[in-house]
This record gives sequence, C-alpha cells and structure tokens, in this order.
Amino acid sequence: MTHDRYGSDPLAGFTKRPVLAAAPTVAAARDLVLEHAATGFVGAVVRIESGSVELEDRHGKIRAFPLGGGFLVDGQRVTLGPPVKKAAGPQRTASGSFKVADAAARVALPSRIYVEGRHDAELVEKVWGDDLRVEGVVVEYLEGVDDLENLVAQFGPTKSRKLGVLVDHLVTNSKESRIAEAVARGPHGAHVLVVGHPYIDIWQSVKPARLGLEAWPVIPRGIEWKHGICEALGWPHDEQADIARAWKRILGQVRSYADLEPVLLGRVEQLIDFVTDPQ
Repeated sequence: MTHDRYGSDPLAGFTKRPVLAAAPTVAAARDLVLEHAATGFVGAVVRIESGSVELEDRHGKIRAFPLGGGFLVDGQRVTLGPPVKKAAGPQRTASGSFKVADAAARVALPSRIYVEGRHDAELVEKVWGDDLRVEGVVVEYLEGVDDLENLVAQFGPTKSRKLGVLVDHLVTNSKESRIAEAVARGPHGAHVLVVGHPYIDIWQSVKPARLGLEAWPVIPRGIEWKHGICEALGWPHDEQADIARAWKRILGQVRSYADLEPVLLGRVEQLIDFVTDPQ
C-alpha cells in the first residue's frame, strides 16, 4: 500500500479567519468629533471639501484627511462619507428666523441699538446681521457705559427715535445696574431700553463647548479678564493683537444662535423688538 503523506484532503482542518463586518458609513458633518486611527489625531470637523475633511483638535491645530475608512467615532471604526445633502426648503438666518429671499437692506431707521464694545457689535452682526438689515436697524458700539446718561441725552430718544442698549455684567448691585436704573429714571426713560447679560464680557456668551471647554475659566480679581482667559487657555496674551486674535478664534466658532447662551439671545431679540415697534 502506498502511503499518501498529504492525506486525502490537504485543506482538512483549515480554519477560515472570521470576516470583519464592514464599518458603518457616517456622513461628514461640521463639529463631528473623529479620531484618525493611523495617526491618533482627534478633532472636530471644521471644513469639508470634495474628497477631504479638516479636523481641528482642542489646541487649535488643523489637519486634513481624505474621506473614507480609517476613522473612529467614540472608539468604533467607521467609514467617513460625504455630507448629506439637505432637502431644499426655507432657509434660515443665523438667528433662526426665516431668511427673506433677495431682500435689500432697508434705509436705516432713526432708532439705534448701542452695545458696549467692538466684540459685542461683531457678535451681534454675525448672528443677527441679516435680520437687522431687513429691519433697517443700525448697531453702534460705545467702548463702555460709564457715560451712558450723557450719551442718551445726546441721542435724544423719542417715540419715533428709540434707543436700545446692551450692557455687559448687568447684575444686581453692580455699577452697570446703577447706570441702567439712572437712565430708566431719566427724562428719556420711556424711549430707552437698557438690558444686559450677567457675563463679565461678551466672550462668555459663547457656549464653552464650542471651544472644547466644559466651562469658561474663572479669573481672579485683579487680573484683566481677557488677558487672564487667554493665559488660562494657553493662548498668546502679551499684546493687544493677541487678544484680538483670540476673539477672532472665538467668533470663528459661532455659526448661529445655537452657539450662544440663551440669556444673551433673549436680550438681543428684546432690543430688536423694542426699537422696531412703532408704538
């Protein structure tokens, strides 16, 4: 008898490796947090272009990666696909209101809204700019409210020429609250509305999660607040240009009203309603 050293079935006993299930496809979307498996880079989606996506990590570093496999979401393997196209429908402005198609800016109303500083004005413009142009409302900044009573007197509010003022840190027994009360008691009080938010600066009205934070850092008294914030976050803070760049970085994370704290939203909407009310 001839011995068959290979046996009757050369594949007998061979165990197939398990076939890995296909990774689910996830559509690329702004703010989606991803980990690039090959490099370990973790960041939120900040830009999507044809065939690629840009991620920004918590330190502000941005890297681009091609769409496709090799990503993790909450530790699970995924394939990153192109963004889902939204169905056509009524467009909304950054403030959440329905966008008026092909609307030209109105001639400015005699009424005005004053805010404390340039950053306040830029934030209001970014979120409510479309609405303000449709209504014909101009926003001006004051660089502080210490002289608000005199500024109100110079403006000369009337029933047809109202003035709304947005104040930072408007809390009980604060300097700002005393100024607001004095204006309300003054001769123009019926045609002026002073409202505010509780934050030390308008920066805090941006939800901290937009910057990858659980909460805004607490800055000790005696330290200039914006300087202290930049230092606490590890951002350059030696010069005024550093502070300006920090604000641009913060403002760049604001896309709509959803990125702002509700207490600010209500106050700005209140001011717009006040200065546009003909009564």
